[in-house]
This record gives sequence, structure tokens and C-alpha cells, in this order.
Amino acid sequence: MGELGWIVEGWKPARAPERRVIEGDYARLEPLDRRHAADLHMALQGAEATWDYLPYGPFFGIGEYSRFIERQSASRDPLFFALIDRATRLPGGVMSLMRITPESGTIEVGHVCLAPRARRSRAATEAIFLLAANVFAWGYRRFEWKCDALNLPSRRAAERFGFSYEGVFRRATVVKGRNRDTAWFAMVDGDWPCLGPAYAEWLDPANFDGQGRQVRALSELTAPCLVARDPGLG
Repeated sequence: MGELGWIVEGWKPARAPERRVIEGDYARLEPLDRRHAADLHMALQGAEATWDYLPYGPFFGIGEYSRFIERQSASRDPLFFALIDRATRLPGGVMSLMRITPESGTIEVGHVCLAPRARRSRAATEAIFLLAANVFAWGYRRFEWKCDALNLPSRRAAERFGFSYEGVFRRATVVKGRNRDTAWFAMVDGDWPCLGPAYAEWLDPANFDGQGRQVRALSELTAPCLVARDPGLG
């Protein structure tokens, strides 16, 4: 008999995520609803490049975008959330939990679409933290981030958030008529005891000066937790 993986003691399927509000100090993740459409459409103006790597968009008018949001809000997998910045009470983007596989304990964050004002903000960073914390509390072993291998901002964001690079699936799919090689990143339950405190340290108000500038970068705090690095990103 060949070598086998270790026995996962006490394993039972993870819980399916619920369509409910997830609350943080800076961010509020609300189940996506058509009522979010107008503010989201306004927030995403001037961010046309946002749609380059997504399989949909751009949208030319609030009516078209509202119909899209209504369709997405009815989905259970992906399960979509609107990111609300608690300071402004305005939506700053959309993200989802997808490829939800409780029986094997794997789940993915995807369809991340952030308005320019939300990128690298405390609210957006806390949103990923909230999803990860809940994913592992629900019993998942693996939390994935995947993106077009040519999407360098998304790849850098994955590592900033503490997802470890695992490789590229070549010719993985076709998006908008173009080839997509997919870069895979993941964090696992064994990483969270290191990553959770790293997020908490970055989100701590003491990590920001009087002008709101960070003292220590999140990438600096999560770097010791990464199990693999992409040498092409430095």
C-alpha cells in the first residue's frame, strides 16, 4: 500500500454559511440586495479596469446594473455580500463566498469588486478578516483565493491578506473570449492562529497615526505566516 494522508480526527462536514449580516468594527457585510445597487453603481464609477478580470461588466446604466445585482442576490453559491463602510454607511464593494464544499471543508472568496475609495481601507481589510474568521469557525479547513494569473494587483492583495501562493493552473478557462491561467492562493485552518492575530494587530487603532496612516503594513504582519511565496512577486 502506498503512503496515505493523516487521519483527520473527529472530522465532520463544515457548516454552510448563512445569508446573514456579519458585523465588524469598521465593516459590515450585508447580504447583497437590489437596494444596494444605486450606491454601488455610483461608487464604482471611474473604475472601469475593475471589470477587466471579472466574467461580467462593465455595466452601462443603473437599470442594467440593478438587474445584475438582483440576479446575484438570489444566489446561494456564490453567496454575495455588500461591503458597507461603517464610518460612511455607504457600500464600498461586493465580495462573495463561493465553491462552498462543506463535505471537504473548502470554500473560496471571490467576485471581489471594490470601489476605489475602499481599496486597502480598514473596512475592506476587516471584511476579509471577518470572512476568514467565520470560515474557520464554521469548521472549514481551507479558504481559497483565485485570480487571473495576469492580475497582479489581485495576486499582491492575496499575499497581503495572508493567502499563500500555491501555483498556476494553465489554460484554466476562457473569460470574455480570452485565455485565463488561474493563480491559486489559500490559507488553511493551521495558518489562522498566526494570521488572526496579525489582522488584529493591523486593525488596532494604535496601528494608525493621527492622519490615519498605518504604522505597520499588513503584509509585514502576515509575511511570517506564509508557507510559500511566489518568487516572481518578490
